[in-house]
Amino acid sequence: MKIVVIGGTGLIGSKLVKRLQSKGHEVLAASPNSGVNTITGEGLADALKGAQIVVDVANSPSFEDNAVMEFFQTSGKNLLAAEAAAGVQHHIALSVVGTERLQDSGYFRAKLAQEKLIKESAVPYSLVHSTQFFEFMGSIAQSGTQGQEVHISPALIQPISSEDVADAMADVVLGSPVNGTVEIAGPESGRLSDLVSVYLKQVKDTRKVVIDAKSKYFGVELDDKSLMPAAGARIGSVKFSEWVKTASPPQAH
Repeated sequence: MKIVVIGGTGLIGSKLVKRLQSKGHEVLAASPNSGVNTITGEGLADALKGAQIVVDVANSPSFEDNAVMEFFQTSGKNLLAAEAAAGVQHHIALSVVGTERLQDSGYFRAKLAQEKLIKESAVPYSLVHSTQFFEFMGSIAQSGTQGQEVHISPALIQPISSEDVADAMADVVLGSPVNGTVEIAGPESGRLSDLVSVYLKQVKDTRKVVIDAKSKYFGVELDDKSLMPAAGARIGSVKFSEWVKTASPPQAH
């Protein structure tokens, strides 16, 4: 079976490609670097030729409100039109638990617009809503940094490892379209401020975490329901308390 993974060289995409290839499928990791551009449409038709399944795990290079909306709408329209023309039988997209509750954020408004396009398309689909990845604790800390302080919301969160995300995505990809949403989350919940504090201590970062309920997450204030999955979510196996022991500081670019 031919499967095209849009964003197939990123954190989740690269892990997903390996899992699908190990099961014997023909997998194309599509990205602008490989000549497939969902914004311009370059290479899309050729990439999708003969593909039964398309997975979209790409993310916007800019999180500025207008830029991120333009990215997800343009990319979504181009991709879904090319899929319909190619006869693709299943479209899978990775999105975020709580997207519909976080509409004060430009990023989450753009993700909801992407989901709307998918639902209105003729292509059968599955949406995977994931909680935040363990691997992004460093960038969350960075976003709340003010001098030597890190202002972080104490909202509840149930983060997940990228390995568990890739496992769940592989299962959805190889299953039948649900024409709805699957939620995935890690096995442990905790306060975002506590988890960031544990992470910073592990990587020997001396910044001090300041609990700040007004601190924004992608431009929106959180409460204890904002980022938490509903009952029935698929739960991963990797615990944050175990993962953080192996965590290293984000690489400088």
